[in-house]
Amino acid sequence: MKRIGLADTTFARVDMARYAIRALQARGTGFKVVRRTVPGLKDLPVACRRLFLEDHADLCLAFGMPGRAEYDQTCAHEASLGLQFCGVLEAKPIVECFVFEAEAATAAELEALARRRAEEHALNAYALLFRPHDLARRAGEGLRQGFADVGPARRTR
Repeated sequence: MKRIGLADTTFARVDMARYAIRALQARGTGFKVVRRTVPGLKDLPVACRRLFLEDHADLCLAFGMPGRAEYDQTCAHEASLGLQFCGVLEAKPIVECFVFEAEAATAAELEALARRRAEEHALNAYALLFRPHDLARRAGEGLRQGFADVGPARRTR
């Protein structure tokens, strides 16, 4: 049985991990979800590392919601670098799912964007573990998580 680690923060304004869990459970079986919640973005890399080392996760999803301040953007960048480093150390994927508050004008838009992005990233994580050929088939399709897909730049024949 595969283990999917979810790392999220109390700083976020939306419980994205909850939406991801629902999407994963609707997709299939053969996995167990393990969740670790930390205070902020820069704590996510250690949470993922612990999910790999202590909880034996095969893959992690990292959920964060940087605020609008410039400092929050810097923290998001640092957290992202830490997540990349953790994934390389473990040779296992970390699917980063950040929703920036500045991406939405209202709280309702932010909630909808966070839900959709969390669900779509969760489905990508499922595909990484169980259906990697599905991802290969969708390469170059201009898919966007949370927003409408833009399509490929040019159709090949």
